[in-house]
Amino acid sequence: MKALIFLLFFVIEMCFSQSVKKEMVIDKSIIELVKSNDAEGVREALECGIDVNTKDSRGRSLLLLAAVGKKIKISKLLVEYGADVNLQDQQLDSPFLYAGANGQTELVKLFLQNGARFDIFNRYNGTALIPACERGHVETVKFLAYTKGFPINHVNRLGWTALMEAVILGDGSLKYQQIVQILKNGGAKDIADKDGVTALEHAYRLGFSQIAKILES
Repeated sequence: MKALIFLLFFVIEMCFSQSVKKEMVIDKSIIELVKSNDAEGVREALECGIDVNTKDSRGRSLLLLAAVGKKIKISKLLVEYGADVNLQDQQLDSPFLYAGANGQTELVKLFLQNGARFDIFNRYNGTALIPACERGHVETVKFLAYTKGFPINHVNRLGWTALMEAVILGDGSLKYQQIVQILKNGGAKDIADKDGVTALEHAYRLGFSQIAKILES
């Protein structure tokens, strides 16, 4: 009897060990499935119980990897299975912050509909809006600036708002003029930087006369 009990215990232990090993292998492969844009493979892995918030060695979640790869279908699939849109990696990027910074308006909308938070910031202590302004992503800026409750006047670690970055890190071209107008319409204030210089003063200094007119109007 003791021998039989021992044999059963051994078999159960072996099965459990194999199950753990199998899950570890799938956890690793689902990262590759996301990178290779294999939506069906990802779905099958998730249906087998793999954690939808699995991370790679750099702390990037599956959803962040999908956003980085501009994989809209897989992003929607992961969100459908409950992926955390606010989960940050080692350098504090999250799917929502990354999508905003890179002008992926469709994903920004998707993430906002699925729990995107405004009090989680990037490595510069900035919002999704600030780098969107810096990089000239007009449509993303428009969407975020007009989103109810979004902290349009948030000041990052550099002492800059979204409006400030649009002026001092932009080139004064039409898209930056549009962004400044959008921000102003959305309630942005001309908050001075750490040196006490306003966005209007920077616009004059840089020769951005059209932006200066918008700020003055």
